[in-house]
Amino acid sequence: MDFLDYAFMQRALLAAVLVGITAPAVGIYLVQRRQALMGDGIGHVAMTGVGLGFLLSWSPVWMATAVSVLGAVLMELIRWYGRTRGDIALAMLFYGGMAGGVMFINLAPTGSNANLNSYLFGSLSTVSESDVTAICLLAAFVLLVTLGLRRQLFAVSQDEEFARVTGLPVRALNLLTAVTAAVTVTVAMRVVGLLLVSALMVVPVAAAQQLSRSFAATFAIAVAIGVSVTTGGTVTSYYQDVPPGATIVLLTIGAFIVLTALATPLARRRARALAAAQATGDPAECAIPANRDQENKVGV
Repeated sequence: MDFLDYAFMQRALLAAVLVGITAPAVGIYLVQRRQALMGDGIGHVAMTGVGLGFLLSWSPVWMATAVSVLGAVLMELIRWYGRTRGDIALAMLFYGGMAGGVMFINLAPTGSNANLNSYLFGSLSTVSESDVTAICLLAAFVLLVTLGLRRQLFAVSQDEEFARVTGLPVRALNLLTAVTAAVTVTVAMRVVGLLLVSALMVVPVAAAQQLSRSFAATFAIAVAIGVSVTTGGTVTSYYQDVPPGATIVLLTIGAFIVLTALATPLARRRARALAAAQATGDPAECAIPANRDQENKVGV
């Protein structure tokens, strides 16, 4: 535990815990909406914000937040109105964001490729006190949205038409989800990196779904996995001198593989139990639901 004697490791671990909580908390809605790669696109756009932060001598974290939120709003507008050429517009937005970030950071007096790499792939030693403050504030916003509006966000993620019929403001909730995803990307970029953050938003959720059928349990397991891999990856990075972002993502994928292997016999047991319940004529509520979506709507 000697790593706790260093202030930079204390800051890095605090940031890692917040990332481990917030990334799966948003990712569960993106997975339900089949927008698993949304975080990756926002990460490309956020690079422009990082570059502008160095060029204008402002906080790269807050500038990246502003630019990524704007990019998330544009992504939603393109999704609503883009129709056939929406994919081309999104591609230009993503690649333009990446190119803009590289250009601005090289034009900045204090910018360098080393600075850019620390935001692209994460860096323990560069997490400053101001970064931790920004991450704490942004993480509080993410948790307030994802937990406070979980029923509404889940309903929209499952079935937009049904949610609209029930009177929910579907477009406003979709926009809020996109903005929250953008904020999460900037929360995670100092630890995981902009190019790898999407994996932390998606893979823990996919791993949790191997074990659970209800929304609440999937949410809790995904967050537990997120915190475990971010803290484990941060400590491993300190001792082995390896990139924290890559280490965290590889640990996350490893957790997915292990849980998938463990879930296989469990799925077979559930199938046998369902077959036995149907053979004996047990009522439907006594059997294990076969439709994940139906149980998710109940479990939320």
